[in-house]
Amino acid sequence: MTSRTLLDALVPLVADLSREIDDRERYRRLLQTLRTLFPCDAAALLRLEGDVLVPLAIDGLSSDTLGRRFRITEHPRFGILLGNAAPTRFAADSPLPDPYDGLVDGLNDQHSGELEVHDCMGCALTVNGRAWGLMTLDALGRGRFDRVDMDSLQAFAALAAATVNVAERISDLAQAGQQAQQRAEAYRLGLEQSQGQRELIGQSPAHRQLMQEIGMAAPSDMTVLVAGETGTGKELVAHALHAASPRAHKPMISLNCAALPDTLVESELFGHVRGAFSGAVADRRGKFEMADGGTLFLDEVGELPLAVQAKLLRVLQSGQLQRVGSDREHRVDVRLIAATNRDLADEVKRGHFRADFYHRLSVFPIRVPPLRERGRDVLLLAGYFLEQNRARLGLSSLRLSADAQRALLDYAWPGNIRELEHLIGRSALRSLATHRTRPTILTLDAAALELPAPSLATVAAAEPSLPAESTPAQASGSLRDALERYERQLVSAALQRHGGNLAATARELGVDRANLNRLAKRLGLR
Repeated sequence: MTSRTLLDALVPLVADLSREIDDRERYRRLLQTLRTLFPCDAAALLRLEGDVLVPLAIDGLSSDTLGRRFRITEHPRFGILLGNAAPTRFAADSPLPDPYDGLVDGLNDQHSGELEVHDCMGCALTVNGRAWGLMTLDALGRGRFDRVDMDSLQAFAALAAATVNVAERISDLAQAGQQAQQRAEAYRLGLEQSQGQRELIGQSPAHRQLMQEIGMAAPSDMTVLVAGETGTGKELVAHALHAASPRAHKPMISLNCAALPDTLVESELFGHVRGAFSGAVADRRGKFEMADGGTLFLDEVGELPLAVQAKLLRVLQSGQLQRVGSDREHRVDVRLIAATNRDLADEVKRGHFRADFYHRLSVFPIRVPPLRERGRDVLLLAGYFLEQNRARLGLSSLRLSADAQRALLDYAWPGNIRELEHLIGRSALRSLATHRTRPTILTLDAAALELPAPSLATVAAAEPSLPAESTPAQASGSLRDALERYERQLVSAALQRHGGNLAATARELGVDRANLNRLAKRLGLR
């Protein structure tokens, strides 16, 4: 690589430093240039969050990689990279497992089933004197990095660090003043305090809309009603609302209203005094008092008895409560977040839920989208659960085959994210049991997932309406031809809307940019 080649590649990235660009596009350009200068099969940018590395951008890796969370203690190569100031290359015969084994995109077609990474290097990124994360390069062939100039890679790492620093500064400036910065700090503190809890993962338009609504509601003290189907992650939304609120340093207390008999709900909420009922052998604080100054999360709020709803309404309006069996009033300062999988407006019409209580709860309603509306987010979430199960089962690598990924995308997910979590865990365990010896890389194929084939009704509900000229009644030729015509019309229309911009088109269609580029070429659109 000549100095002129290096300069020509770096100039556009340097120019980007003074421009406002979407972070994902900025990082995509960074990795694209990295692969141009240092040819490899895959590259990634990972941010350090506590003891976990979170992929922010990938190029050449399976889509589910973005959903994985790499714990440093479980991936010694990452630990070594973080510990070295200079770029580090691992020997091809290194006994240390590679985190990307089996994850290089397109390897089944190009490398005859060869799954293990044979050449790997990377460098730590430092921003403002602190360890920020990693930039990694991987190749499936041995000796691919023999001619890499480490000084040039070190220079590129410095530019990468400047890029992420600019991205973070622009993000900070976009926040409205000091108060917004305090909210961001509270959010970070909340995330640190909730280490081990799940995070909200996704990139789809539906997910971005959800995150925007969380961002709007969190800073206020408004009561929030989180609605959504079972298994969509309503409790995670509640935790995110609390973590990003000014109350983040105070407790968040949860109560599952469906898990308690009617006779104990009132005591759990408001507390009781000694002798209030049989078994009340001492005074006891309720959830409201425990959450004083913080947040109270009522899960399955639609299960509350009507009598308790009336008492809750009074507490929300006046901030005062009485323990069961007591005449003394206690004042509390609590922000309420409620969640339900029921249509409470319909429950009000049927007389099963108080109208005044419903309106008091739904000051700021948030709908959590079902998984079937989130497109390729299913692969990111699958990656998160794959990495969890990889560590739990003691595997070097746990991956999805191409047909397994397609099966996940085609399925309607009536049980949503919870169903996906259980499916990945169950399939991994069953697949492992079929091997006499423990495999280095365990691949889950579509058969291992045991998902039912999508019905015609499911496909029709999941796909956009066909343009008039490609409806089944008018289509001719094979099903494959008809699908190709539809793909061509869909992609062509999206490209026209965005003036041929591939990145913007990929975001609209919810697909990876590289995959869209290959599809567009196959369809004769580029």
